[in-house]
Amino acid sequence: MTDAPIPLFEAWFGVSVPPHWDLHAWLMFAIWIVFIPAVVALTRFGKPPPSVSGIPKGSPMFSRKLLWFTVHRVGLFVLTAASLVGGLIAVAAAGGVGNTLHGVFGIGTLILGVLQIVSARWRGSHGGRDPVQGTSDPVFTRGDHYDMSPRRRWFEAYHKTVGYFAMVSAIGAVATGLSQYWITSIAITLGLVVVFWVVIAVVLEAIGFRHDTYLSNFGTGAHHPFNKARIDRLSGGGAD
Repeated sequence: MTDAPIPLFEAWFGVSVPPHWDLHAWLMFAIWIVFIPAVVALTRFGKPPPSVSGIPKGSPMFSRKLLWFTVHRVGLFVLTAASLVGGLIAVAAAGGVGNTLHGVFGIGTLILGVLQIVSARWRGSHGGRDPVQGTSDPVFTRGDHYDMSPRRRWFEAYHKTVGYFAMVSAIGAVATGLSQYWITSIAITLGLVVVFWVVIAVVLEAIGFRHDTYLSNFGTGAHHPFNKARIDRLSGGGAD
């Protein structure tokens, strides 16, 4: 690492700005070890319990039923964008990525984070209960999520798996970053925060806060396509 002024700021703005590696470390630590896991935890454990009607279309973004998804969508976009800016400034300050493990983990984390945002465009249509039609006799519209189409299945498989890999890569980036620029307070906090998230995940899982996304969204009725498919599979009705 170098303490020379960042060339990008001198070239673009004509000002001499030295790199603040401690601020870079705290920024990335806060984003990837504190805030993004918090968003993921809310997404995993903050969905409303399954009900007959599910989550009505048009529910307020910050209502109990949709808060988890609003925070997931907006929060991850803002946090990923902030980490991308912080990462690019660090690359400019260092004069390139280099061939260090920290560079590999750091760039890998940023790429996986950006791919998460981009991949969300392929989640497909939603579908489900139409709030306008059939108030007494509900009408359900088709959709990738409601039908759990192959597109939706592949999206969920990719999005969830790569999301967890991104957080593992972030831990690698923090650990290897500490090997280059040791900050005792971050090292101690890293250990405490990782233990905290493990305990939170275990406790919330054990007491039943993790709910099936499909059941929370569309309801518990056996007539919903994915519910019916699972019932048939479990009962042997879908066997060839």
